[in-house]
Amino acid sequence: MIFSVSTERKDGVARDRLDGRVLVAGGAGFLGSHLIDRLVASGHDVICVDNFRTGSRRNLEHLRGGRHLEVVSHDITQPYYAVVDRIFNLACPASPVHYQANPIATLKTNVLGSLNLLGMARRNSARIFQASTSEVYGDPEVHPQHESYRGNVSTTGIRSCYDEGKRCAEALFFDYHRVHGIDIRVARIFNTYGPRMHPNDGRVVSNFIRQALAGEDLTIYGDGSQTRSFCYVDDLINGFLSFMDLQSMSDGSLTGPINLGNPEEFTMLELAEKVIRLTSSRSRLVTMPLPADDPTRRRPDIAAATRMLDGWKPKVALEDGLRETVAYFRHRLTS
Repeated sequence: MIFSVSTERKDGVARDRLDGRVLVAGGAGFLGSHLIDRLVASGHDVICVDNFRTGSRRNLEHLRGGRHLEVVSHDITQPYYAVVDRIFNLACPASPVHYQANPIATLKTNVLGSLNLLGMARRNSARIFQASTSEVYGDPEVHPQHESYRGNVSTTGIRSCYDEGKRCAEALFFDYHRVHGIDIRVARIFNTYGPRMHPNDGRVVSNFIRQALAGEDLTIYGDGSQTRSFCYVDDLINGFLSFMDLQSMSDGSLTGPINLGNPEEFTMLELAEKVIRLTSSRSRLVTMPLPADDPTRRRPDIAAATRMLDGWKPKVALEDGLRETVAYFRHRLTS
């Protein structure tokens, strides 16, 4: 099968438009399923590869029977090959509850999974996207975090399987780019939320909404003054696709890494109060000790992404996104 890529220009920037097959590793997960929705809606043929340890077939149920999606149950730490023109690597548990449940498997997914997908990209001469993370910055000593900051990460802590796994994956991507000329895109994702989050993934947005809807106390770790920046999933996927569409340049300036996230910063107490109000809950706030190595501040500098991606920036306000997420959780938990 022959694949073609047409090039369009917008504001002087070359953009590739794909007429072929796209592989999404981790495609049954929260972000992966939203990405597949957009790819299928655009007419792409998509291969979803997932081992379904944290991803869910429920997230793809609405696409079942469609001719543009093939779902493959496979662990990407094992060799796999397909003829594709673009690869998105989203294959890794992203919440502390899930990635700490089997830390060795998390490291293997990041390292062996990246090696397998990079090998596939090399054999296909395919462009490949790495979903990295703000966790590469650790508990940052620089605020907000910009791409040149090298981070403050523990190599021995309970989060290191994810933090260091993602850092190693970035190293592999850039080595394959330098040694083999692989066309890469590396994006560092900051906290993202929205429909299809797993209710029990342990992340703060899902925790608060689930607890509020159940009338339980909302668990605040530490004193609640630690901050996060929350990006609605639709805004993030827009960033993914815009970044992947950019045509390569000889100087490698489009490889990244770039931060993708929302630069608006909120404390955990502010988030809890918003969730309680939007759910009309009578839940109270209770405090628990702060987990080991948990970052106290997190906020992306997105100047590079805004410059490179035609002015991309998040558009969905936190309350609007939370309202959609609450509606999803309400429906899922009652059904």
